[in-house]
Amino acid sequence: MSKNQTDFFYICKVFDYSNIFQMINESLQLLFSLTKTQSVLQRKFDRLSVHGLSYTDFMLLHLLASNSENKMRRIDLASRIGLTPSGVTRLLSPLEKNGLVGRERNARDARVSYVILTETGQRIYAEAKITAEAVALELLPKIKANQLQAVMDLFRQIDKE
Repeated sequence: MSKNQTDFFYICKVFDYSNIFQMINESLQLLFSLTKTQSVLQRKFDRLSVHGLSYTDFMLLHLLASNSENKMRRIDLASRIGLTPSGVTRLLSPLEKNGLVGRERNARDARVSYVILTETGQRIYAEAKITAEAVALELLPKIKANQLQAVMDLFRQIDKE
């Protein structure tokens, strides 16, 4: 028997079985709700299409715009958005073709390249940000700052796993 199984059975002896299974069930239910929420967000943020962007495109532009130099390494973008570097490269390709992002080589290390937010990308991002903020206000109109902070803390905890 593994240590995890032993720990689980010990917990079951100390606590009531129904509480343990209820806790597991509630955790799983939370994850199901997060998945559903992601689908709802994707649908609501379809309004970004008037700017020629998807929700994920907007997230990438936001990450670049939030950086003081308007640029990031692909691997850092991948980490921040939760994708693989090759997945980010596939997402960046149409943005690059449309002139919203570009590439910049590192002068000191040829192995390193950056994704940069172009002037066109900055303009489109600024316009799309207005739309995105309106959608966010519609989705979360009465959420208080402390409630948002609690949710963000939960997401950070999940992200660390």
